[in-house]
Amino acid sequence: MPRPRKPARLQLRPASDDEPEQWVIRDGQSYIRTKCSETNREEAERRLAEYVAEKYQPERTKRDLSKIPIADVINLYLLDVVPGLANPEKSIERSVRLIEFFGDKFLEEINGPLCRAYVTSRGSSGGAKRDLEDLRAAINHHHKEGYHKEAIRIVLPERGKARQRWLTRSELARLLWVCLTTRENQEGADTRKRPLRHLCRFLLLGIYTGSRPGAVMSAAWDRGPGRSFVDVERGVFHRHADGKIETAKRQPPVRLSPELTAHLRRWKKIDGDRGYVVTFYGQPVSSLKTALGRAVRLAGIEGGVTGYTLRHTAATWLVAKGINTRKIADYLGTSEEMIRRHYGHLAPDYQEEAALSIGKK
Repeated sequence: MPRPRKPARLQLRPASDDEPEQWVIRDGQSYIRTKCSETNREEAERRLAEYVAEKYQPERTKRDLSKIPIADVINLYLLDVVPGLANPEKSIERSVRLIEFFGDKFLEEINGPLCRAYVTSRGSSGGAKRDLEDLRAAINHHHKEGYHKEAIRIVLPERGKARQRWLTRSELARLLWVCLTTRENQEGADTRKRPLRHLCRFLLLGIYTGSRPGAVMSAAWDRGPGRSFVDVERGVFHRHADGKIETAKRQPPVRLSPELTAHLRRWKKIDGDRGYVVTFYGQPVSSLKTALGRAVRLAGIEGGVTGYTLRHTAATWLVAKGINTRKIADYLGTSEEMIRRHYGHLAPDYQEEAALSIGKK
């Protein structure tokens, strides 16, 4: 059985005399420049998805499973479903990874061993699980449209233990200091550039409001499509971006603390009342994974700190202060049950009533 044509994919091309290092799209013997640096893979993945969707139209006919490339199924999902999702950028990112692994295989080849091989190649059980859920959604869409009739089961890895890593106040202080003071080094000499300083805004807005990373990175001084809105005058952060679809992950407005408001007023004045709150040399940021990872290493902090660690930190600090769990849940935009399940043991009065009563008649 002939294999499907190897799908277009990303490759990192080293710097040359004429061009800087960048991601390119390799399609057969063709190489298409993306002009995206190594640290900007997310944008490169978006351009790859656009290239594939424009050049390769999936066949929309009922066929035998042995003749349906998995790449066709994923491309159909990218065209029909992903544009209407609440966070299409993340769906595109996952689709690119799926096509890179499954793109040269047919639908009939999907089974438990293949799914487990993907988990191994991904190197992250939780990340692989989310990717495979998208593959399952793509296959279900293909089936719903009538292009195959057989049931196909995606074998997901077991749910891992939730990561509840949070920062202590001393860790946050070290991290902020590193972000403020680190200078870019060129040819062995420090320059005036401070490549991590933009993280200070991300860290403070994330921890003070307990917001999800996406809401923080889309935060802007002025309203606009796809932006969440920081209303400094009224002291409110409207976390749900304009035009974004409502999902189960609620993002209600959150009150700004006086300490954070003071920072925001100063930053807004610097920025001229317009644009995004978190920027890198004036440009909005789509991902902070690389920069945050570097800052964490320089600060000597261990334990897998990510953007979501800021949200866990906010929840932890609030619970430890004895704040009512319902109020914390409202503040973070989550359920009270989640707060109790993951953070309840940190409350100062946790199990106090039971401990005092156990020896009494």
